[in-house]
Amino acid sequence: MRFKVLCIAPGKFRLPADKRARTILLFLAFLAVGAVCLFLFQGISPENAAFNLPRRAMKITAMVLVAICTGYSAVVFQTITENRILTPSVMGLDALYLFIQSLVVFLFGAQQLTMMDATLHFLLSAGGMMLASGILYQFIFDGENRNVYVLVLIGIVMGIFFSGIASFMQMLIDPNEFLVLQDAMFASFKIINEDLLFISAAITIFVLLFSWRDLSRFDVLGLGRDTAISLGVGYNGLVRRTLLMVAVLVSVATALVGPITFLGILLVSLAREILNTFRHRDMILGAVLIGVIALVLGQFMVERILQTTTTVGVILNFVGGTCFIVLLLRESKR
Repeated sequence: MRFKVLCIAPGKFRLPADKRARTILLFLAFLAVGAVCLFLFQGISPENAAFNLPRRAMKITAMVLVAICTGYSAVVFQTITENRILTPSVMGLDALYLFIQSLVVFLFGAQQLTMMDATLHFLLSAGGMMLASGILYQFIFDGENRNVYVLVLIGIVMGIFFSGIASFMQMLIDPNEFLVLQDAMFASFKIINEDLLFISAAITIFVLLFSWRDLSRFDVLGLGRDTAISLGVGYNGLVRRTLLMVAVLVSVATALVGPITFLGILLVSLAREILNTFRHRDMILGAVLIGVIALVLGQFMVERILQTTTTVGVILNFVGGTCFIVLLLRESKR
């Protein structure tokens, strides 16, 4: 039999945690659908519907994919690292992506980057990030010290290394070619390739199906490493699988639209604050819905209000960076 506990404070009535979280999730889903409808149908007329609707639908699909990849990876990454400040961006994959783009322009010129086949460019970027992650994980988890914190530390150092090399190459690149490279440095949903969208969706669905059985284990792992091991969770195998899946999801999202460094910390922080639940199913779904709302409304603001003078990545990085600073200040007071 399943029991539910009502938490009653003086003058207040609080729903059970799971029912309260699901009520909030329904509200977030309603907001997400509203944001999608606003972006999809605003300014649509019978004359321009055939031209605008398919393109807007492609953008929305890309935003949903990025929200899924970023929200899922950020939530589970914080669980396995037992840290509410770290996100997959500290692993240096964003810096590696910029390094790959800078290396192509530095060696072959900006024309090669712009003329490169979109599928080849996607496979080169995503494959490079996945390969680097796989080598790093193999090196760490096959050693004597199988410590996820050592892995995070090495990831931070490698991120600084790739970022430094990329910045050095960018200083040597012709200014005109740097303008072309600059477009790849910020996430943008202006042009979405249909083939890449199908490839990204297929990879994402496969990873989510593969990791679905681990969601209940994440709930146990949230109690702490030692507690999870004592309750029968295969810690090393779970962490290794999760890190590989996080690397794949982050690589796909970054290669599809570009890096959004602080999006993950924004989504997971808001999801934890709003839902206040330990259930990873609810937390991941909440982070994804918040991601859809943020990306769709952000892109709507960029296109309709700011007239594409900036990108949604710049806006979300600013908001997410502010959220990150607030989290640091809050943790320092504890």
